[in-house]
Amino acid sequence: MTNIIDTLAQRGFVSQKSDEKLADKLQKPVVLYAGFDPTAVSLHVGNLLQIMLLAQFQRHGHRPIALVGGATAMIGDPSGKSEERNLLDQETIAGNQEGIKKQLQQFLDFSCRENPAALVNNMDWISRFSFIEFLRDVGKHFRVGEMMGKESVRQRLQSEAGMSFTEFSYQLLQAYDFLHLNRQFNCILQVGGDDQWGNITAGIELVRKLEGKAVYGLTSPLLTTASGQKFGKTEAGTIWLDAEKTSPYQFYQYWIRADDRDVIRLLKMFTFLPLENIDQLEEQVRLEPEKRQAQRILAQEVTRMVHGDTQVELAKKAAGMLFGEKIDGLSDQDLGSIFADVPSTRLSRQRLDEGITLLDALCETKMSKSRGEAKKLIKNGGAYVNNVKVDNIDYVLTTQSLASDTILVLRSGKKNYHLVRFE
Repeated sequence: MTNIIDTLAQRGFVSQKSDEKLADKLQKPVVLYAGFDPTAVSLHVGNLLQIMLLAQFQRHGHRPIALVGGATAMIGDPSGKSEERNLLDQETIAGNQEGIKKQLQQFLDFSCRENPAALVNNMDWISRFSFIEFLRDVGKHFRVGEMMGKESVRQRLQSEAGMSFTEFSYQLLQAYDFLHLNRQFNCILQVGGDDQWGNITAGIELVRKLEGKAVYGLTSPLLTTASGQKFGKTEAGTIWLDAEKTSPYQFYQYWIRADDRDVIRLLKMFTFLPLENIDQLEEQVRLEPEKRQAQRILAQEVTRMVHGDTQVELAKKAAGMLFGEKIDGLSDQDLGSIFADVPSTRLSRQRLDEGITLLDALCETKMSKSRGEAKKLIKNGGAYVNNVKVDNIDYVLTTQSLASDTILVLRSGKKNYHLVRFE
C-alpha cells in the first residue's frame, strides 16, 4: 500500500498534522472520518475537498466514515464564521441529510467488501444524552481556559458579534463524535479543513483522557483562488453539487474559468488523474495557455464525477453554442442556465402555434428598432434563429423553430443573443 500521506502531500491536501510521524501510523488500513453539517439541502464545491480527501484514503485501502451532523447542525459550528448561524429545525435538517447522502454516494464506495465507506449521523448518539448527563460525562473533561484558547473561539470573542454559549459548546459535541466513532469503529483519524483544527484537537484530547488511546488529526488548507476570492464562490453565489441549485452547465463553466495560476493545483486536488499526466498539462499551460487544455480536462473530470457523462457532453455542447454551433436538443432549464445573462421576452404560445414572422419577433424583442431595420439585418445575413442564419425576410417562426420545450434563441450579429419564451 503506497503511503497515503505522501500522495496527499504531493496533491496539496496536507496542512497540519497532530503527529509528525502520522505516515507511520497509516502503513496499515485504518478507519478515519470527516464531518459534514447538513445546513443546506446540498453540499457545495467547498465541501468537495474533504470528500476527495476521504475518497483518496479509500483508494489507498483505508475505511472512510462520512458523518452527517444531524445534531451539530442544530448548534452551528462557529469555526471560520464571523457571526452565529441561524439555527435549523429537525425537519429541515432531515431533508438536508437525504440530499447530502445521495451526493456522498457518488464519491465513496459503500458496498465494497474490504473497506466499505460508512455513513453515520451524530444525532443517533448525541440525542441520547440529557443535558445533565452530557455535562457530567463529557463537559467535566474540558478546561474553559483551553477552550477559550482555540483560534476559532478567540477570534469570535474579540469580534463585535461575540459568541453565544451554544456555539462555545460546539467543540464538545464534535470531540464526543470522535470518541464515539473510536469506540464503535476503532476510528483513529479525523480529517477536515484548517478551520476545524481546534475541534479536531479537542477530540484527540477527549479520546486520550477517556480511552487512553492515541488518535490523530489531519487538516487541509482553506482554498482561495489566485485572485483572492474564496474557493467555490462566484459573484452569482455558491457553486452547489445539486443540479437544481447550480446547473451542470454552470458547474462546468466554473471549472473552465479557472485561472492559469490555479488550474494545476485544482487538478491535483479534485481529480484522480495521475500526477505525471498533470505535470504534462502544467507544461501545456506554460507553453500554450490560450488553448486552456488543462481547464477543459479539469471541468470534464469534476463534472463527470458530480453529474455524470451525459451532463459533461451537454455542457461541452452548450459551450460550443456560445461560439456559434446550432442550438438544439436541450431542455428549458439547460438553455436558461446557458443564457442566464441574456435578455428574454415572453410571448404567448398561441402566437407561435399560429406562426409569427421573424420580422415581428425581432421588433417585439427590441432586437431591431423597426421593421425596416429588421429587414436590413436579415438581408445582410445578420439574423440567426438558434444560431442558424436566416436570410429570408418572410421567414415564419413555428413550433418547429423551438430549441427546447418553450424557448427559441434569436441572435443578431456575432454575440447579441435574446431568448424568446413561448408560454
